Amino acid sequence: MKPLMISLNSGTQIPSEGFGTFLISNDGPCYEAVLNALKCGYRHIDTAAGYGNETDVAKAIKDSGLKREDVFITSKLWVQDNSYEGAKYGIEQSLKNLDTDYIDLYLIHQPYGDLKGAWKAMEEAVDAGKLKAIGISNQTPKIFESFIKDCRILPGVNQVECNPTFQQKELRKIMEPYGIVVEAWYP
Repeated sequence: MKPLMISLNSGTQIPSEGFGTFLISNDGPCYEAVLNALKCGYRHIDTAAGYGNETDVAKAIKDSGLKREDVFITSKLWVQDNSYEGAKYGIEQSLKNLDTDYIDLYLIHQPYGDLKGAWKAMEEAVDAGKLKAIGISNQTPKIFESFIKDCRILPGVNQVECNPTFQQKELRKIMEPYGIVVEAWYP
């Protein structure tokens, strides 16, 4: 069964549900979890450089028998790489770890450091075809309003804690005019 898809402002289609790999150890446990998630029908796998398990995600996707274009991969730039040169390095490392030529969605994981420099490097990676869509994570309304002013390419998502008891109403309201989707990391 094909998953329900959501259109991002870039035109990229993202599956509405994803399998997150936070706190799943590399070298076995993450591989098994992702392989089983793919067998169960998940087509969106969410990882991050900071999780340390991108290589297990890559191996599970490869061993699943699915075509690369049939699996949507989200990964995230870790905070130590939040600069122009750092982001260029971080993107290349994630591409290498994930054993792919492109990442479907790549996020600035934490809103610290040189966000403008990191974002510029991510925009250049979109231009080069290495990233299909880019976004942010954990940005509050105050940080978002400062950040958005300098974006040539708009973020497709802001991945934040969002659930029935924490609905992010203010953040959703200020992102709506830009067509930015709230993606829940803690539904």
